[in-house]
Parts: sequence; C-alpha cells; structure tokens
Amino acid sequence: MKKILFVLFIFLSSCSPSEDNKKTDKTSNNAIEVSGDIKRIIIGNENAKIVIIAYESLTCSHCANFHKDVYPSLKKDFIDTGLVKIEFRHFPLDIAALNASKISLCKQDQSLEILEKLYSNQQAWIKGKEIEEVNNNLKEFLKNAGFDIDFEKCINNKEIEDFVLNDRIEGAKNFKINATPTIIINNEKFEKSLNYKNLKKSLEK
Repeated sequence: MKKILFVLFIFLSSCSPSEDNKKTDKTSNNAIEVSGDIKRIIIGNENAKIVIIAYESLTCSHCANFHKDVYPSLKKDFIDTGLVKIEFRHFPLDIAALNASKISLCKQDQSLEILEKLYSNQQAWIKGKEIEEVNNNLKEFLKNAGFDIDFEKCINNKEIEDFVLNDRIEGAKNFKINATPTIIINNEKFEKSLNYKNLKKSLEK
C-alpha cells in the first residue's frame, strides 16, 4: 500500500484538456465487471464492437465537462443504440479525487448515480484549502443528495483504495496517461481535442 500511495503522489498533477478474478453481471444495458466485491461500471451492449475506456479524476473540471457536454450525446447516439460500451476508470489527480472515487464505489447499486452526481455538482463539494475541509464538504453534499453512505468506512476501505490506485497505475503504464479525461477507443488513445464532434468522427470511422 505504501508503494502504491508513493506512486500516486509522484504522478499528482493538475487536470488539463490535453492534459484478478473477474466476472460479469449482466443487468439490462449495464454490464458490471467485478473484482472481488468491487464492481466497475460498464455501460452499454456487452458485445459492442467499440469499447471506450474513460480515465477520469473526480476533481477535474474537464472531466465534469465531459459528463455534461459529451457523454449525453455519446450515450444517445452510440451507447443506447448498441454500437459502443463505455467503462469508467479512476485516475485521481489528488487526494480529494481519490476519496471521492472510493465513495463512488461504496454503494455498488448506485455507483453510476453517485459518479454522475459528483460530476454535475462538482463545485459544491471540492471547496476547501485542506483535505479535511473538502472531506467535510463531500460528506455534507452526499447527505444532502440523499445517499446513505458510511463516509469514514468508505474512505478508509483499503480494498477499494487499492482498486482505485491500481486503475491509475495501469492507466499510466499501459496508455502513458498523464492528464484527465483520457479516452481510449479499442485500446488506442484518443488524441484529438475532446469534444463530441471529434469523438463522433472517430467512432464513425
């Protein structure tokens, strides 16, 4: 664990627009990849020919913009039609993002809902000069949003922490990721400016 945390601190940076034991549980349009008791959200047709991996940090404003400005159209045109499936992976850029990622994985039946709520209301909980202040804001936000979460238990869960940090380590190792959001399409990094027009053109090819 100390080694993993050291790696996290080595790679900490600001977000920029340029900047094993697994099984599958099929639930309507959502395939949920399971590692132990921790589930990774995969939205879309399990057999889709196009697979997108989105590496994100919950404190990154560009990631929030992706969920606001790009993902809805992507979902409507490509995911809901069965052409694409998308997997959300964690690439926390700071301790606040790490804690938020752990929170998003605590309520397995609400993980996507929590993720979307944290992005759509990002400015409501990332405020604070010290991590304790950010944590308090995050805890209060989740309570006001109606999520019944044991906050301290979640952020102190070492299994979830390892899961999140390993996402980051593997992303950096396999795809040379150093900024968020980074989109991987069928194991190839999407290098263009991340807007829906550019993404759509790449997917249509």
